[in-house]
Amino acid sequence: MKVLAINVCLRPSIDYIMFPIGLAYVASAIQRAGHDIHLVDLDAHRRSDSELRALLKEGDFVVAAFGCIVTGYRIVKDLSKTVRDARKDAVIVAGNSVADSIPELLLSRTEVDIAVLGEGDVTIVELLDALENSRPLDNVRGICFKKNGMISCTPRREAIKDIDSIPSPNWELFDVESYVRRGIGAVPEPYPMPRDQIRPFWINTARGCPFNCSFCYHVFKKDGYRFRSPESILREIRALQEEYRINYFAFNDELTFFSKHQAEEFVDRLLESGLEFYWNADIRANLFTEGDLKLLEKIKESGCVGFGYSLESADAHILESMNKHIEVDHFVRQAKALEKAGLASWTSLVLGYPDENPETLKRTFGVCYDLNIYPSSGYLLPQPGTPMYALAKKKGLIADDEEYLLRIGDRQDFTLNFTKMSDEEFQGEVKKHLKRIADKLGLALAEGKLLKTGHYRSKESDPETHTRAEDR
Repeated sequence: MKVLAINVCLRPSIDYIMFPIGLAYVASAIQRAGHDIHLVDLDAHRRSDSELRALLKEGDFVVAAFGCIVTGYRIVKDLSKTVRDARKDAVIVAGNSVADSIPELLLSRTEVDIAVLGEGDVTIVELLDALENSRPLDNVRGICFKKNGMISCTPRREAIKDIDSIPSPNWELFDVESYVRRGIGAVPEPYPMPRDQIRPFWINTARGCPFNCSFCYHVFKKDGYRFRSPESILREIRALQEEYRINYFAFNDELTFFSKHQAEEFVDRLLESGLEFYWNADIRANLFTEGDLKLLEKIKESGCVGFGYSLESADAHILESMNKHIEVDHFVRQAKALEKAGLASWTSLVLGYPDENPETLKRTFGVCYDLNIYPSSGYLLPQPGTPMYALAKKKGLIADDEEYLLRIGDRQDFTLNFTKMSDEEFQGEVKKHLKRIADKLGLALAEGKLLKTGHYRSKESDPETHTRAEDR
């Protein structure tokens, strides 16, 4: 069967790009199953609407498949219409959280025919097999689809327990060199080498997250936390180094290391392997303390540049509302331990829970100020399927689901105000505190760039002073 896979461009105004790992796994599964797959990568190779329409009309495909996070609903709606206008008879399949969290809305209000729920590696192959052989879709687990003017959903598919068993993606489906060359903008500073010498790439070492934060929705939310063995990870890294000369790996997971044992086992295998590269990962906010200095020094020796882990808020009550099982002291102790070991800390904040006020904001930003961390900050952006979305509906902040989804953007864009502060006061407090941190760190950021920082350098000539807050 001829399948067109489309990599959606979620942020066309941003020049840097990150390798689409989720799509790569699904597209590779399609190819391994023997289907004729063609990729249109709208992120690596930006196209105008007219160029895309012409490309689709010329294309020879039966199924068009793409995925996107739910905040890109507007893009998915537009793209599905463009595909339908170009190929009336095409079967349009969507995945990721735009399908998993709002399948009924997606199928009733867009041109998408089939929504893939949860993990797509096995589901997409079974779905294509059913379509190719004209078999009923009711026997394909993990999908919702249009049937006789109604929406029908099959039972959710059980997630793959042993993710070591999943083959590495076929990178040749993509223009890898474009991702390596333009991916540097997504690499967090400080840089371990001159910027123009970094050849970065992104891989997944785990799927899912053991936590259940009230503001968060991800496609593996119902599938549990699973992580790959060090041998599996290093085998993929070795192949990428041999093929593409990658020297910096970003472990692009919801959570890379859940335990110290897991982290140490990976580092020990890495040091034994003889492989050399720099890397970063995401960890729990309460994983390490100063008592782990020897382990952290070994982690740095292995090439680790730093860890990302979330503070979100420094107010205990707000943390409880977020369902975050950490204390602020845990975060502080970890940041100080990493600093002693020479490892960087990157963190994020979710601002605007109902109890947020000038004092809670001062407390949260004060922690970052004291630790010399410029945080990736964003406003609470309720996503369907989360407790905060249900609360927004209850409070009347979201009257119409699609209207809301059509107008939202990134979390740095102010959308809803749950607090008792006025919009102006709330945003003013946030910018005031971010400017205070930026001034302390010597970061020349204009007011409009305090949240959406993009890439910047504090001292162009000194790689030791580079600092970055990720624009997520």
